[in-house]
Amino acid sequence: MAHYPSLSDEARLEELFLRFPRGVAPLIALHDQILRDDSSDLSVAERELIAAFVSGLNACDFCFGAHKLMARAFGVDEALIDSLIVDEQTADIEAKYRPLFGFLRKLTLSPAKVIAADSQAVFDAGWSEEALHDASLICALFNFMNRVLDSAGIEPKPLFENPRDEDLQARKKGTYTQWAKNAGII
Repeated sequence: MAHYPSLSDEARLEELFLRFPRGVAPLIALHDQILRDDSSDLSVAERELIAAFVSGLNACDFCFGAHKLMARAFGVDEALIDSLIVDEQTADIEAKYRPLFGFLRKLTLSPAKVIAADSQAVFDAGWSEEALHDASLICALFNFMNRVLDSAGIEPKPLFENPRDEDLQARKKGTYTQWAKNAGII
């Protein structure tokens, strides 16, 4: 149930952004820059996986559901996302991902405790500074988005529970800006 009296009880992200449009256009553009623009180090699937991971750690049901669905659309197994949230050290993932997701867990849950050795572990696993910076941008974006949506009481869409294959394919083709334009938000 939405927490703001001006929103309907079943308000979704679109209604929130239409009601409070300040900053929405640059925020949507930032989503595209971070999650969809070319990256030499992280695939779209990996970036959506990071968005889902951070949102899962924060228990933001809306963003977790949305980005778990997006990660699935790009070929990520949903069980992997769930196991990463439990413990990236025991999840069935390539060893090079463990320090990256450990860094993101710490950056999300106890950011003041991130130290140079955490970054060095990511570099030692073969990741570049650009990859760590991109992952950190995604982490920051979704810590922000999680707080905005949770503060407003925005609930997950039913689509997140049982998406059809055509829904997944459609999500792969579009950008966040296209979605916002189609929804009349920008």
